[in-house]
Amino acid sequence: MPQDLVSAADYQRYAARHMTANARAYVDSAAADELSHAANLAAFARHQLQTSVLADVRGGHCRSELFGLQLSHPLLLAPVAYQKLVHADGERAAAYAACEVGSSMLVSTLASTPLEDIAAAASGPLWFQLYWQPQREVVLDLVRRAEAAGYRALVLTVDAPLAGVRNAEQRAGFQLPPGVFAANLAGYAQTPPAVAAGGSMVFDGLMAQAPGWQDLAWLRQQTRLPLLLKGVQGARDALRAIDCGVDGLIVSNHGGRVLDSVPASLDALPAVATTVAGRVPLLLDGGVRRGSDILKALALGASAVLIGRPYIHALATAGALGVAHLLRILQEELEVAMALTGCRTLADIDRQLLWTEAQA
Repeated sequence: MPQDLVSAADYQRYAARHMTANARAYVDSAAADELSHAANLAAFARHQLQTSVLADVRGGHCRSELFGLQLSHPLLLAPVAYQKLVHADGERAAAYAACEVGSSMLVSTLASTPLEDIAAAASGPLWFQLYWQPQREVVLDLVRRAEAAGYRALVLTVDAPLAGVRNAEQRAGFQLPPGVFAANLAGYAQTPPAVAAGGSMVFDGLMAQAPGWQDLAWLRQQTRLPLLLKGVQGARDALRAIDCGVDGLIVSNHGGRVLDSVPASLDALPAVATTVAGRVPLLLDGGVRRGSDILKALALGASAVLIGRPYIHALATAGALGVAHLLRILQEELEVAMALTGCRTLADIDRQLLWTEAQA
């Protein structure tokens, strides 16, 4: 590895040399004025850590267990579509790298490699992220395929029933290049939304095909896999999801890619954590760039975090090796942050680690 490739930010810098302008428009863009994307990063910068000196942290570690998944650190790869945009091995390389260093990956419905091939490339279990499809039989077939391939959890994304208005993509004229497509949906009949004359494509077309709470209840009945809901930011939605039988929640604003001007994921986390009160594990997605960011998220109530853009930058730069290297960097940064705040294990992490003026 180059000597100056030592952080997630460095991978972003290097990736710009390896990605086409078309790919950069997709990976690095966000919705509208990209305020929520910026807010994700700024939220972590606002929080400061309270050090703890003379602490005995011998024998410490950051190992974690989540829905039966044994992790070397509380960090997973978020579902990202069309990874062959940035590397020929795409999702296969990312999944392989994650499992090799004790992490795991959430495989997107819109992966550019079939979910079965991705699972075969990984040396450990994966989770499958589900985008709702207009026909329930297609949804059920995707679930059965994931079960048969050995996926350990199902993650339904609910904050993107339609695509966000990503102006950067529009200005760049983004298009999927030949050979890159949603491989998991190949072979299913597509049902374009039908809108009557005078109707709205948004309200009467796309949203008419979007899932509702009744669909979540139906999905819960179809599988014994742990079911997580991704894209929750409000406490009321969190409670209703738990009432529907979900096993976990991922607090996320979709990387700021769907609706601009929504809160940063980290800012939404405390209220959800307080309301849920430990009934189900909470994960956080959005803005994580440092191991100290992981520590801050766990201090505010998360059990684990996900990264998206950073590992795509690493994948673009150096394939599987880059992804594994990035995960090692973030693990080491987390361990350093834990040690200097007096945390021997993840169980020691709580809100007292976050500095306030009252502690000064």
